[in-house]
Amino acid sequence: MNNTMEITNNRVNVSFKKNIYLIIKRIFDIFVGLIGTILLIPISIIIKIIYLFNKDYHSIFYKQVRIGKNGKKFNLYKYRSMVKDADEILERTLSDSKELRLEWLQNQKLENDPRITKIGKILRKTSIDEIPQFINLLKGDMSLIGPRPLIKGELKSHNGDPEIYESVRPGITGWWGCNGRSDTNYKERLKLEYFYVNNMSLKLDLKVIFKTIKTIIIREGAK
Repeated sequence: MNNTMEITNNRVNVSFKKNIYLIIKRIFDIFVGLIGTILLIPISIIIKIIYLFNKDYHSIFYKQVRIGKNGKKFNLYKYRSMVKDADEILERTLSDSKELRLEWLQNQKLENDPRITKIGKILRKTSIDEIPQFINLLKGDMSLIGPRPLIKGELKSHNGDPEIYESVRPGITGWWGCNGRSDTNYKERLKLEYFYVNNMSLKLDLKVIFKTIKTIIIREGAK
């Protein structure tokens, strides 16, 4: 009887601590989202001027449907780092090259992607292209820290586990994002993302933040 009560109390304590953690995490997301959205205005003006200077008159923003918590779809926002007709170019590129098609199927990206502009390379290398996702943060589509949001069918094609991966809000950065990122293969990537989901805590979140700052400064794994 005493053992049963002790087990029940432990479960209640764990549940209570987890709920407190999730509340703190969401409050922090809103705070960071507000600051990021304010910074978005001057940064967007500067990027727009640079694009215009390079005779690129299309929108500097790009949105793509991603899969969020519990499999819910949402529009992820980024600064456009590719040419306007990127999807059509990718389709042609993959149909013309078996080698590049295999590379895409394995990693969901290309080492030398012909769609990325000169400005886009800088935006990606510095992770500035991710800044518009602060809008997703405010909307509650994403969290500052979590597994990266994937496109439809991506997890399935890599034999991923949606029960784990989609049990939390996807993040702007995460354990994979600060531990190799593009330098890891997809299998290693999933292991890193699962590790975060299974070990979420304020301590781990702080570790991710500091490692992410370091990663951005030394430009590790960003492509």
